Amino acid sequence: MRREDVDHTPLKYKSVAEVYARCNLCIIEPETFEEAVKDEAWQKAMENEIEMIEKNKTWELKNKARLVAKSYSQKPGIDFNETFRPVARLDTIKTLVALAAQKGWKLFQLDVKSAFLNGVLHEEVYVDQPPVFMVKNKEDIVCRLKKALYGLKQAPRAWYEEINSYFTKAGFQRSPKEATLYVKAAESGIIIVSLYVDDIIYTGSSKALMMVFKTKMMRQYEMTDLGLLHHFLGLGVIQTKSYIFLHQKKYTKTLLDKFGFKDCKAVATHLAMNEKLSKEDGSEQADEGVYRQIVGSLLYLTATRPDIMFAASLLARFMHGPTRKHMGTAKRVLRYIQGTFDYGIAFEKGKEARLIGYYDSDWSGSEDDMRSTSGYAFNLGSGVFSWASVKKSSVALSIAEAEYVSATTILCDNTSAIAITKNPVHHHKTRHIKRRFHFIRDALQNGEIDLLYCKTEEQTADIFTKALARDRFEYLRRKLGVISPKHLEGSVEI
Repeated sequence: MRREDVDHTPLKYKSVAEVYARCNLCIIEPETFEEAVKDEAWQKAMENEIEMIEKNKTWELKNKARLVAKSYSQKPGIDFNETFRPVARLDTIKTLVALAAQKGWKLFQLDVKSAFLNGVLHEEVYVDQPPVFMVKNKEDIVCRLKKALYGLKQAPRAWYEEINSYFTKAGFQRSPKEATLYVKAAESGIIIVSLYVDDIIYTGSSKALMMVFKTKMMRQYEMTDLGLLHHFLGLGVIQTKSYIFLHQKKYTKTLLDKFGFKDCKAVATHLAMNEKLSKEDGSEQADEGVYRQIVGSLLYLTATRPDIMFAASLLARFMHGPTRKHMGTAKRVLRYIQGTFDYGIAFEKGKEARLIGYYDSDWSGSEDDMRSTSGYAFNLGSGVFSWASVKKSSVALSIAEAEYVSATTILCDNTSAIAITKNPVHHHKTRHIKRRFHFIRDALQNGEIDLLYCKTEEQTADIFTKALARDRFEYLRRKLGVISPKHLEGSVEI
């Protein structure tokens, strides 16, 4: 079975029995250690694992008269303390891709082998010697762990502390806003590294600096050099001389096939013009399980498809008790995706380095509670790397307030909102706007942002707040950088 034929969509089940009942795969793996040890292939795999543990000096033999805790029975404060460890946000990765494209850099990837085995433990943790691999004449001795093992609750945290310590000693500066992003500047150039558990992505202006980094990393840890970045967290990455292209083509094909839309008739837009949905629309109830699977899959697809962000967010409001109208809208989005299954975000190289943000908000767009929907998008001159479509938690009393509340904006299409932001005097008409929203004005006065007016026709974030006519939708989609790779110079097949 090929990887692309497997459905990776997360599902929720009430019991293990339900998992097995809906599973289409044959379970051929041994269920116990006794079964595994009889199989030569599994025996070899276990020997390799033990060899890696001993080579890494993960444990030492010690006499200890105490109960040995199993990983599933670890108690907080006794067997472990901190378990949290930071993970790179997808927006961080996309920002790094956008920067690399703008600078004309290439992205590379390293994979750490048995990453968690490198984490140094601060707590006292003891485990039994594994059966069959017990040290002769020392069968009654347990192992005190010096480094983490897979399954320990503190293993991810220990690995992060280890790699963070290494980066710090190597002269890297950790970002104050993103704990998994590291930067090192030298006379020869700069190198930027992003860490996601055991995957390391790096880029920079100096080939020599990156080569030294890779060499030292491979000397310090067991790892695989994956070369140019091609795949990461389910995203496909294409790097050429002209652009860097992010896509989810394989996932999209799997998604369409799963819900029976592989050969359906495509539509030009994901939502009908001025599409309005409400909880009570008079239609019959739809299959809630199928609906949730579709919406969950669409939300995952928004990682590289900002053009469906508004539709996915709108449908997500009706996860409980969806109707046939809601299901029909969800299926329309699938038909739109079928016609654009190879689309992704293109980051053109050599563009001017300008951080530009677009913010927009409708007014009382929700049919159920009259709350506004706000959307934003940021780019570095080519292709958006961060975007969102969110229904506000408060009700706006005017279009100006809706725009103002939504914007730490650079480009806004509402002159009243801009006037509120730039006016240092509290006008009586704006007293009802909570003080926490006035941070925009403070940031503007401090010179942190520049709020400019743009015509409504050029407001890119409009695509995140409402359903649009085909021509305008396709125009804004191009502005986001969402296109097919076939339309790019020097395009390659994906």
